[in-house]
Amino acid sequence: MTAQSYLYYDELDSPIGKLTVVATEKGVCNIHFGPFEPSKATLNVWLKKRQIKGTLTHSAERLTPVLTQLDEYFHGKRVIFDLPLDLYGTPFQKKVWESLQRIGFGETRSYKEVAQDIGVPKAVRAIGGANNQNPVPIIIPCHRVIGSNGAMVGYGGGLDKKEILLRLEGSLEKIS
Repeated sequence: MTAQSYLYYDELDSPIGKLTVVATEKGVCNIHFGPFEPSKATLNVWLKKRQIKGTLTHSAERLTPVLTQLDEYFHGKRVIFDLPLDLYGTPFQKKVWESLQRIGFGETRSYKEVAQDIGVPKAVRAIGGANNQNPVPIIIPCHRVIGSNGAMVGYGGGLDKKEILLRLEGSLEKIS
């Protein structure tokens, strides 16, 4: 008999709207912009595409550390996340996501700078694609990546959310 595996989720009200957070036994694997019920089909497609098996189960208890740290971030009490992650992506995407985690609170980098950081300076467009596939926005701060001209460009959650996050971190004033 095979043991049933679970994927745990809970929701958080935030300044950028409701977030649905999903975790495996290993760590946070997805943060989705929006409440769970309307997002359930999209989450199931995301899980299936990555061959992540398990039953989505609501568990406030299991997600308490994640929701607490996100809430602290949104209230200006946390600048670094200390959470286990369970990331699903290509080796290139994971390399980009590692680079994004080195961008400090209140700082920004251009797509070109991220490409240079991972040793592929001509992969600017690919950096944008990997950024767009980031499964745990905010914790992996893809919102801190801007255009080389200093403009806010692209964000999976929408530029309005990116603006709120950058303003919260005090870096919006630094962007032209």
